[in-house]
Amino acid sequence: MRFFFRIFGSRSGTIQQPDIVFGRYSDSYKESHKYDSWDQAIQKYEEKSYLDSFRFFFEYLRDDEENNVSMEEKAGEIHFEILQGSKKIVGKANDQKVKAESKIAKTSELNIGFMRRLIENNYSLKYGRYCLDPDDDISIVFDTLTIDGSPYKLYYALKEISLAADKQDDLLVGEFNALTPVNTGHTIPLSEHEKSIKVNYLRTSIESTIEEVEKGSLNADQYPGGITYLLLETVYRLDFLVRPEGYTMEAFERMHRNYFAVDNKTTKQKNQQLLKELKKLIDRTDDQLREELYRTVSTFGITNPSNHERLKSFIEGEIKNVDWYIENKYKKVALGIPGYIAGYTLFYFSVPEPDKDLILLYFQIMEDDYFRALGFALPQYRRDGQLQKGAIKAAVQDIVQSHRRKYPKLDPKLRQLNYDGLAEFAKSYMMMVAELDLSTST
Repeated sequence: MRFFFRIFGSRSGTIQQPDIVFGRYSDSYKESHKYDSWDQAIQKYEEKSYLDSFRFFFEYLRDDEENNVSMEEKAGEIHFEILQGSKKIVGKANDQKVKAESKIAKTSELNIGFMRRLIENNYSLKYGRYCLDPDDDISIVFDTLTIDGSPYKLYYALKEISLAADKQDDLLVGEFNALTPVNTGHTIPLSEHEKSIKVNYLRTSIESTIEEVEKGSLNADQYPGGITYLLLETVYRLDFLVRPEGYTMEAFERMHRNYFAVDNKTTKQKNQQLLKELKKLIDRTDDQLREELYRTVSTFGITNPSNHERLKSFIEGEIKNVDWYIENKYKKVALGIPGYIAGYTLFYFSVPEPDKDLILLYFQIMEDDYFRALGFALPQYRRDGQLQKGAIKAAVQDIVQSHRRKYPKLDPKLRQLNYDGLAEFAKSYMMMVAELDLSTST
């Protein structure tokens, strides 16, 4: 399921909104009949009815909204095509063998730099391998005997080569002049208007954060933890709201990996590295940033499925830090903590849908100017700097109604919301989310 922007003010009727997608794709939100297809795929595999197993397997992978998987039967073989971001994975499966391949880039010469990179990357792959095909295309390939190709193995193998192909094409083409893109015709271009707004939002967000870190009143040496919240909040928010591909997406992922890496670096040193990476991003030209803004269709998600209890624990572990910053009048840092929670959650986890929708609403409230610039008709969550209780309450209640059948005990404690200021509201909002009862109906 894609992260679609949703307008929760259904009381005012249906409003046509721009078709803009936010956030990372997740395959965790499948309809129940898809899991039936998975069970059938396993059963047919165990019965050695391999073609039937493949049919059910690819039906399980197919997202009916995304139209991400297609297949065709020819002479006792299933020919399939899977879309993952900017890459297309093609293959065939029969009673004897399964093979899948994705072309990553075309090379004009055998450069030792990218060849060494691919050899090193091969060691990190469990199922696939990089290779050079007869057309001088760098490809990633997976194959297996059908008798050894259970649905479990196929899922993880196809996911591995799909994610690797989608990531490596932009990185390799951007770094090595001998490589050119290949098989990218299925990506969906964005309007120049949308690109301009997103590039401007990315730049102004990063510049504002850098200014706050370097010139704000919080001592970066004495309180490095507060600086971390500001920096990572910016990374996760931009990843979700701008949804870049290529270099910028990898830069965000690298910042996340490096900060949470277990090493000997201090928090201050890691903050300096984050700051350096953000400065490198805004040093890039507008054209470079615009080239990374396009829409894709995906089959496999990279976020980790998570239950509500894990989110609750995460919120409770971080939100308690807000009070000190509010009391000491570091309001931007105080606001950065709930923003960090919201952004990290959608960057790293696939949370239950009520949690996801309420966090989406949080971004609508906090970044309403950005959404309006993109052309969305939002309720007035803020007017003249003041939070509008009625609009916020109505939006939350609409979310509740949309999930009431599956989550009958869903009852957000709206009375606990604090409208005294943005930081106070953000803290109380996240606590409201943490305290939800997501017991499902039987």
